[in-house]
Amino acid sequence: MKVLVIGSGAREHALCRSLSLDSAVSAVYCAPGNAGIAQVAELRQVDALNAGDVADLAQRLGVDLVVVGPEAPLVAGVADAVRARGIDCFGPSGTAARLEGSKAFAKEVMAAAGVPTARSYVCTTAEEAERALDAFGPPYVVKDDGLAAGKGVVVTDDLDVARAHAASCDRVVIEEFLDGPEVSLFVLCDGDDVVALQPAQDFKRVGDEDAGPNTGGMGAYTPLPWAPQGLTEDLVRTVAQPTVDEMRRRGTPFSGVLFIGLALTSRGPRVIEYNCRFGDPETQVVLASLATPLAGVLHAAATGRLGELEPLRWHEGAAVTVVVAAENYPATPRTGDPIKGLAEVAKLPHTYVLHGGTRRGEGGEVLSSGGRVLSITGTGATLEQARHHAYEGVALIGLPGSHHRTDIAAKASRGEISVAGYPPQG
Repeated sequence: MKVLVIGSGAREHALCRSLSLDSAVSAVYCAPGNAGIAQVAELRQVDALNAGDVADLAQRLGVDLVVVGPEAPLVAGVADAVRARGIDCFGPSGTAARLEGSKAFAKEVMAAAGVPTARSYVCTTAEEAERALDAFGPPYVVKDDGLAAGKGVVVTDDLDVARAHAASCDRVVIEEFLDGPEVSLFVLCDGDDVVALQPAQDFKRVGDEDAGPNTGGMGAYTPLPWAPQGLTEDLVRTVAQPTVDEMRRRGTPFSGVLFIGLALTSRGPRVIEYNCRFGDPETQVVLASLATPLAGVLHAAATGRLGELEPLRWHEGAAVTVVVAAENYPATPRTGDPIKGLAEVAKLPHTYVLHGGTRRGEGGEVLSSGGRVLSITGTGATLEQARHHAYEGVALIGLPGSHHRTDIAAKASRGEISVAGYPPQG
């Protein structure tokens, strides 16, 4: 099988890495890719938002499967264009991708499907936003209705900050704050059937102890030793399957991955958001833990054959990834700096680097080119071991002005997370 992956971040590097290790895959291409992805895939240039160009590239390469990584190409209809050429594609149609493209639409689908979620208001004027903020009170949760690369959400106790974010958006969703630990669950969908992957937890705030502004994600880990028994099965039954059924009922079947972000509140699970693609940085740890070869799983989802899959197999142990971010991220990041230590990390037995924002310089050196530059991923028999291996790799990286969180998976490894009203896993 020949596979083309669309995208250029650490999520796509994780996908390409897993596909390159799959004996069923004869060639992996990535467009446009980055300096790290070039080590496991052949890079091609393409405008990922131009559906016709992506379809042309897939046709020229003669690939059997296209995997679209980021959300913007999916919303732009890239998967539709690829399938129109008779090429299998992992990713929802442009219409179905509205589950991420519009938070208001996602809320509408949740309501129709009976999915438990936060109470919310859709606001288009300052007056509507003011009433909604007053109705819920602090902490205020204000979400840009459209795509914002994971940074369109503001959670704050400061009313002026909440008002300012609402005013900066054409349309916002303002909702009640949900208490309890957050969970990320990827569910593969083929329009009818669903298959859940192992849940993970990510860290959105830029600083330790969840300080500072939201980011695209500063790290993640899996599995969740504190998660309630039967959580995944419960979420498939009450969230994923009803959502897929509702999308099919509307005539816009959802095929690809449904990324469910939720909070385990004292009143039970509540969905925070839907995404229509794999999450970054959660993909880095979930794929590190998946033992079942990836290509067959993605192809089954793309071709309506998830019901034929054997149960997924998972590696024993845990995985942790820590993002090394550029100076000034999540504002305008500093770029163009040389990255040191990559060869040293490559020598570690339980640690590897996934590139998020890198490129090759004229002399062949690896330079930073984005905000979240690297994801250092460690595996181990326990969460504490995986965490140690990840940070062992982080310590070897040299990038001027870079920063990272030091507390990824720390509370979970110490057994300090609990969920009110649920018995812990055995």
